[in-house]
Amino acid sequence: MVTPRIQERSREHAWAVAATVTDPEVPVLTIEDLGVLRAVEVDHDRATVTLTPTYSGCPAMDVMRDDVILALTAAGYDRVDVRLVLAPAWTTDWMTDAGKRKLTAYGIAPPSGRAALQHGIVRLQLAVKCPRCGSLRTREIARFGSTSCKALFECEDCLEPFDHFKVI
Repeated sequence: MVTPRIQERSREHAWAVAATVTDPEVPVLTIEDLGVLRAVEVDHDRATVTLTPTYSGCPAMDVMRDDVILALTAAGYDRVDVRLVLAPAWTTDWMTDAGKRKLTAYGIAPPSGRAALQHGIVRLQLAVKCPRCGSLRTREIARFGSTSCKALFECEDCLEPFDHFKVI
């Protein structure tokens, strides 16, 4: 007979626990919302979690790794390994729709469109919708905002500055 504690140690359970970890830079997003939680494997009392950083050298990854270890250890996993993988490279296409809605509610314009992964594609800058008033009359103030994956914009209608999560 399998004890309830051992039954809980399924891949789905470990994924659900890891998916509660939030991004330290944008705390309204979980690592699942962000799309950096890529895989979870369970072998008895060991959980192995694979994360892909939004970009190589992302300083938040150490905190995410430690938080995943703490969450899974608290959930009863005796051994937790976190692997950071760079390939395939993370893209904003991996963000969930729920995550994009959370960004808007938090005051950050979510990425719009899909990342161009093929050579020869010309990216066009489309209007970025203000997350506060919904206006499309916005302008980029700085290509790099509070983090490398965000740009700083200003709304020309409500005059509020806001971050825009860039399409990567």
